[in-house]
Amino acid sequence: MDSRLNNFLQRADEVLTRLEPLLPAQRVEVDWSAVIAARWQREGRSGYLQPLRVSLDLDLNDLVGVDTQRDQLARNTRQFVQGLPANHALLWGARGTGKSSLVRALLAEHAKVGLRLIEIERDHLADLPRVVELLAGLPQRFVLFCDDLSFEAGEGDYRVLKSVLDGSLERAPDNVLLYATSNRRHLVPEKESDNENWKHVEGELHPSEAVEDKIALSDRFGLWLSFYPFTQDHFLAVVQHWIGVLAAQAGLQWQWSHELEILAIRWALGRGNRNGRCAYQFARQWVGLALLEGQP
Repeated sequence: MDSRLNNFLQRADEVLTRLEPLLPAQRVEVDWSAVIAARWQREGRSGYLQPLRVSLDLDLNDLVGVDTQRDQLARNTRQFVQGLPANHALLWGARGTGKSSLVRALLAEHAKVGLRLIEIERDHLADLPRVVELLAGLPQRFVLFCDDLSFEAGEGDYRVLKSVLDGSLERAPDNVLLYATSNRRHLVPEKESDNENWKHVEGELHPSEAVEDKIALSDRFGLWLSFYPFTQDHFLAVVQHWIGVLAAQAGLQWQWSHELEILAIRWALGRGNRNGRCAYQFARQWVGLALLEGQP
């Protein structure tokens, strides 16, 4: 009898071992005194906040050449952190120009005084009421961050999202704010045909209902910040900044030169991009290669 029981328990243990990876992980409540960032994860018809490990090594001074945008969002965030009225913000413009980096740098700036960041994907924004409910009454200040918020032609989701944003953000507690980035100013494609039905009324130009409907989504954000493609001088200034930062961290002696400038320009031309991300990638490549060649 003992041998049969032991055999049964052994087999049961083997079955449980095989099934355990398939079972959902046990959810624990996020300790916001120790966690500074989380991501909303969809699970079935509900979801949960998954704590994230984030680096706080990005400084606001690392955002070179976007001083106006940086200062405006920094002021808005300081207002929010201090419990003052602040606006939801839409950061739109060319890719790789520092939109997401600016939000991360602001987290690093204000994490010690209670700012927290929650990433939420565009497809999960319908869960905003649930997320807001979890955050209401907490002492920390939460920025809900949606990166690359946009919609393609033919998608009707933006109308649903518009109503969700209205309902969630209008009733959101004062410790919740939404920051979003997008490559499009109005979040949806704008076609020439949208302008065909504009009307002249008593000398004034009135947009069509289709245009009004699309613009209404971005109107949910009180603060619009525009990010434009880099000029060559702007690009090279960012390259110099990042080479200086990375070289200082590695103890590398270096000097800006005409040859280095040409290498940076060729790097950008080879990728078809002249933006902050491209500048940072070149700096990493150049500093890494300089350190490698300097090894005995």
